[in-house]
Amino acid sequence: MPGAVTELLVAWRAGDRSALERLMAAVYPELRRAARGQLARERRGHTLAPTALVNEVFLRLVEQRKLAFENRGHFLALAATLMHRILVSQARARLAAKRGSAGLAVTLLEDAAATAGPEVEVLALHDALADLARREPRQARTVELRYFGGLTVEEIAQELAVSPSTVKADWYLARAWLHRRLSPEARHAG
Repeated sequence: MPGAVTELLVAWRAGDRSALERLMAAVYPELRRAARGQLARERRGHTLAPTALVNEVFLRLVEQRKLAFENRGHFLALAATLMHRILVSQARARLAAKRGSAGLAVTLLEDAAATAGPEVEVLALHDALADLARREPRQARTVELRYFGGLTVEEIAQELAVSPSTVKADWYLARAWLHRRLSPEARHAG
């Protein structure tokens, strides 16, 4: 299937409108699984459904048609970035609507599919990731791909052109740095 996705991306980029529909059908289950994982870590009563999040990602991808996707991993990496941006935008909009709100809670976990762990606010996580990106761009990108996109270690390694052991080390170091940065002590000291 990964080869078929790459072929569909090439066909879509070349102007084949039907390729987009086939592409959506091919990657929709993966994107929906990633969206479901993301939204499971959101606060209870969140108004955005996994289907709506995936549809929003596809709408933004269609708008960015000029992007040249190299392969399935590159496409999924961009989708993860867009998912992150959509959730951050929605968190900002909700905070603007409810001034003084505590924000939206998510859980930063070792395994993107797990369900327990320390909670942090979406915007605090976004700000911490931005700081990490200034210090260690590859570690920040690893977190974004794993946490927001649900990519596997192997998929991240291919996307970042590094070994799986490097991805594992980056994931471990980034999580430790984010844990320290997002701890209640660090957040109240800042």
